[in-house]
Amino acid sequence: MDNILVARSSMPSLNEYIDEIKELWETHWLTNMGVKHRQLQNELKEYLGVPNIDLLTNGHMALELTMQALNLQGEVITTPFTFASTTHAIVRNGLTPIFCDINPVDFTIDVNKIESLITDRTCAIVPVHVYGNICNIEEIERIAHKYDLKVIYDAAHAFGETYNGEGVGTFGDVSCFSFHATKVFNTIEGGAVCFDDPDFGVRIYRLKNFGIRGPEIVDGVGANAKMNEFCAAMGICNLKHVEEEIKKRKSVVEHYRNCLEGIEGIQLNQIQENVKSNYAYFPIVIDEKKFGSSRNQVFEKLADAGIGARKYFYPLTNTFECFHREYDVSLTPIALHISKRVLTLPLYADLAIEDVDAICKIIIQCKDGC
Repeated sequence: MDNILVARSSMPSLNEYIDEIKELWETHWLTNMGVKHRQLQNELKEYLGVPNIDLLTNGHMALELTMQALNLQGEVITTPFTFASTTHAIVRNGLTPIFCDINPVDFTIDVNKIESLITDRTCAIVPVHVYGNICNIEEIERIAHKYDLKVIYDAAHAFGETYNGEGVGTFGDVSCFSFHATKVFNTIEGGAVCFDDPDFGVRIYRLKNFGIRGPEIVDGVGANAKMNEFCAAMGICNLKHVEEEIKKRKSVVEHYRNCLEGIEGIQLNQIQENVKSNYAYFPIVIDEKKFGSSRNQVFEKLADAGIGARKYFYPLTNTFECFHREYDVSLTPIALHISKRVLTLPLYADLAIEDVDAICKIIIQCKDGC
């Protein structure tokens, strides 16, 4: 068996991409919100069903600049069960992350614990849609309204999903997406912010473009977070095929489920009601006592066979060395428990079913001892 990576980028044919970028050699317009940037922005606005969208260099800058555009100060309630970017965006803005535990069913922020963490310094909630699992939108909205808090969704895992028929990017004050190469939809590197408030749109645009508002007007201090034309062109191509790619991912997920469902000691990702899934990830949670082998043992066994599963998310962000043990991980016990047992299995559109069988066979062989 050839080595199998945990993810593999979806790409159009070489000829399709070349056709898309040909005109760049005619115009020499490679960045600064060119034709491709504007086209992709319009197409994504329609596909995601959002009122407004702006494109950025990556999902991290989407998060970081969103917090600046909202002028947040104080404490931000979030989850440690996420990629480093979520927490780092908060800290890099001079904000204090307050870590809320997750629920053990869908691994999203535990809405029953949010209110106990709110203080007079709380300014926002940053919930994370995890593995394509959608947060408890209604309860988060209720809490935010009650305490007058901003809500910024980290929607990096939820591209193209809908909840009760509404695009996931329509929820909260802002939803931030990542278009990294390993995501369901990619622009090689890229990201986006989706929002309703036009004034926020003005602020985020200025922040991503050096604070420039006109040819001779620079009325703010900004960064450089503009998506270039080559990335936008990749996005235009990939968007044409994204529904087909999601359909292929669904077949892979269904085969995983058929192979692993009902095995004692393995918890599969739940299927959420009223959610149109994008089948972004396939996590399993391994209970060593019931399964007979630990997550780490299964991980090593797969690695020995050239299979790149991932301990995702491990370690928790509130345990990172860069924070010098500033945060008390005992306050998020469920997140800690899951992080030590979760394993995301290889999942991408062109993963062969025979490879899924081989992966599952190795996992099953670890039952009662690898």
